[in-house]
Amino acid sequence: MKERTGRRRGLKKWAAGLRREWAVLREALADPEMPALPRIVAGIALAYALSPIDLIPDFIPVLGQLDDILIVPALVALSLRLIPKEILERAREKVANPGDAPEGRGE
Repeated sequence: MKERTGRRRGLKKWAAGLRREWAVLREALADPEMPALPRIVAGIALAYALSPIDLIPDFIPVLGQLDDILIVPALVALSLRLIPKEILERAREKVANPGDAPEGRGE
């Protein structure tokens, strides 16, 4: 029973991390200083995730779903690695502190 609870907790932690990384990627892609290559890789990941065409068709048991589970996260991770460090740090800061208003807005 404890093992199942531990797995569930680990899965929730993994899902929260994935959600946070997706938000960081979204913020980084909105940065005007972002180079083209990470944008292209992120676009390919999104297109592959939404595309009905797969490298391995989904009707093949296990392998059909496994390519979606492996390829899309790998492309997202690659795009995060390609983002320059300073842009990634700014994006992480925005995600960590969403309520902070930018300076000089006159509010």
